[in-house]
Amino acid sequence: MSLRSVALLDYGSGNLHSAERALVRAGAKVEVTADHEVALAADGLVVPGVGAYAACMAGLRKVRGERIIGQRLAGGRPVLGICVGMQIMFERGVEFGVETEGCAEWPGTVARLTAPVLPHMGWNTVSAPQDSMLFAGMDADTRFYFVHSYAAQAWELPPGDHFAAPKVTWAEHGVPFLAAVENGALSATQFHPEKSGDAGAQLLRNWVQSL
Repeated sequence: MSLRSVALLDYGSGNLHSAERALVRAGAKVEVTADHEVALAADGLVVPGVGAYAACMAGLRKVRGERIIGQRLAGGRPVLGICVGMQIMFERGVEFGVETEGCAEWPGTVARLTAPVLPHMGWNTVSAPQDSMLFAGMDADTRFYFVHSYAAQAWELPPGDHFAAPKVTWAEHGVPFLAAVENGALSATQFHPEKSGDAGAQLLRNWVQSL
């Protein structure tokens, strides 16, 4: 069986090297790229993200990354967002009172968590649906590595009659927040699977094998 091809979108914001290594270990043939044709042709596209929402969106727009994401999803082609790469899939992000328009693949706002300690940095459990593809084969007490102060804290996409219900995974730090979403071709995690040891490796294998 040939390796699944994965384009790792290079738009100036992301932990590219560790994500690339983790995806290779998960069984993917990886190309780090901002090239439209390569990103559209790959079996899967990974959108990483580290830092501020506004900076990530600015970098994404410079390489027309939002168009790549939109075109892939319009054709049912898998996309995986990681950390801020998940956050920018929502309509908007609000940081320090500044609102930034996101990719708007999902309705909702990414905002600062209300918690005694920020950032939320370290290992945390998640509450995943039993039929989750991403978390298949994992125990309920499996921990993943988070580094963030902002997150989507509500799932606002209304149910549709003609589409499978999204699988939404939650975690808690001060307040509940979205830890992962599986919505058709678009999946995303707020935590960093590439920094989450064996659990993160299993999640990436599950995603790569689904391509």
